[in-house]
Amino acid sequence: MIPSSSQILLPARMSTIIGSFAAALFLNFLPWRDLRLVPDFVALVLAFWCVRQPRLVGLGVAWTLGLLADAGNGVLLGQHALAYSLLAFLAVWLSRRILWFGPMLQSLHVALILLVAQTAVLFVRLAAGDPFPGWPMFVSPLLGAALWPVVTWLLLLPQRRRPSEQAI
Repeated sequence: MIPSSSQILLPARMSTIIGSFAAALFLNFLPWRDLRLVPDFVALVLAFWCVRQPRLVGLGVAWTLGLLADAGNGVLLGQHALAYSLLAFLAVWLSRRILWFGPMLQSLHVALILLVAQTAVLFVRLAAGDPFPGWPMFVSPLLGAALWPVVTWLLLLPQRRRPSEQAI
């Protein structure tokens, strides 16, 4: 059995990337009881693909997903687009560094990136005149970072080769 860290992955399919974004948007659009305590699944999947496939997924995809998230949630148009673009920039910029570490240290980097994106959303909401939503809104990025190893494992499944296909 070959350890997963030394396994050569198949190229990512565009259908896998699009499907993961569709699933993340679906999860974000579910009627959660308290959104401040639910991870932003689109931000998490976006960070994953920006780190793993920076040539395929970048600022344009982030901006588009942000506009879709804004329209789907019925919030101020552009707040998630700005936050996701900032997230994509940081994830692409730090992608080589993030991939150097194991899953737990990657989670710390992702926590910082998600916190920056959440802070951008907060600043836009405050500038628009909304009241401060409270400190629990910063729990969401930390939960997202805690889910990073699981999300990484799930999104890399389609790229893994079967043991019978492994060449020695």
